[in-house]
Amino acid sequence: MSRWRQGRILAALLMFTACSTAVWAQTAPYHKVAPFPEPAEEVLGIGANGKVYVFAGLDEVTPTEPRQIPKGLVYEYDPARDAWTKKKKMPVPAHHIALAELNGKIYVFGGFKAPDEKKFGWVPINNSWEYDPGQDSWKALKAMPTTRGSAAAAVVEGKIYVIGGGGQASGVADPVLVPDGSNRSLSANEEYDPASDSWRERAPLPTARNHTAAAAVNGKIYVIGGRIGAPFIGTSRNTDIVETYDPATDRWSVGAAFMPTARSGHAAGVYKGRIFVAGGEQRDRRMVGGYITMEAYDPATNSWNSLPSMTWPRGGFAGAIAGNRFYMMGGTVQAIIPPGMDLGMSLDEAYDLDSAFK
Repeated sequence: MSRWRQGRILAALLMFTACSTAVWAQTAPYHKVAPFPEPAEEVLGIGANGKVYVFAGLDEVTPTEPRQIPKGLVYEYDPARDAWTKKKKMPVPAHHIALAELNGKIYVFGGFKAPDEKKFGWVPINNSWEYDPGQDSWKALKAMPTTRGSAAAAVVEGKIYVIGGGGQASGVADPVLVPDGSNRSLSANEEYDPASDSWRERAPLPTARNHTAAAAVNGKIYVIGGRIGAPFIGTSRNTDIVETYDPATDRWSVGAAFMPTARSGHAAGVYKGRIFVAGGEQRDRRMVGGYITMEAYDPATNSWNSLPSMTWPRGGFAGAIAGNRFYMMGGTVQAIIPPGMDLGMSLDEAYDLDSAFK
């Protein structure tokens, strides 16, 4: 990239920052919170015991290190103190993991690690872990049957369902996924039982996808949006489809209303029976960018509502519900940024969920 073009990009980013600074003093329903201590892209979040936990993170590619190296971060955010605490790192650093919370413990499944050799790419793994926030300790669990990253997880009746994701194409020996390679979306739906540390296969996701979101309401799991095709945004397309899984019958249905905004890399959480979906990424032949969109799905009425937009566009971020707020932390303002110009977000906010019910 020429210095002239770098200068133009930098100027545009500085202009964006300057313009956005005025917007940052936004009133309710958004509230500024203490910034994530190590701004990074490809972080994920989950609520547990009234707090928010942020995992993973990914280094950018540099001329001296052509790989993206997973950071393996673990941080705890305490809303009562508006303060962060650094915790023990992930035993196997990975990005695009799947997270679930059950009985105060956090479960971490799959993801991608860096290739052993110094080259760009993502290597899917099938590791499973239990993280105990109270003890700040990790325990290895039985590995997932399907090796994959960028899956989604949800809990119903004490069981955890890990759904979708991305992996290598069948029959390809090289485990490294690259944007122009043979990788694919997966339809795997696997149930994990923490009581017996065991897995079993369940009915596959009708629309194979990755970078999706899953949330459970009234015993059913809603899989929302995501990418069809490869795990990489440049070789895939977003979808707005919502598919519903009933673990009691092991059946899927496709009657849920489509999400208003087709997106991937978004975050979702449940509050008072509604599923809130925030942020995400998109790319087409005309543009690439992040979303400021916040939308809510009500399974009782099978309908979506558009809510006040986030202050910042955000993809690859940690989104989680704790108490009556949806927290949005880390990530980047768009999905693809030139090397050396990665915008790890340090401007974090929370959405007042009760405002959506007024």
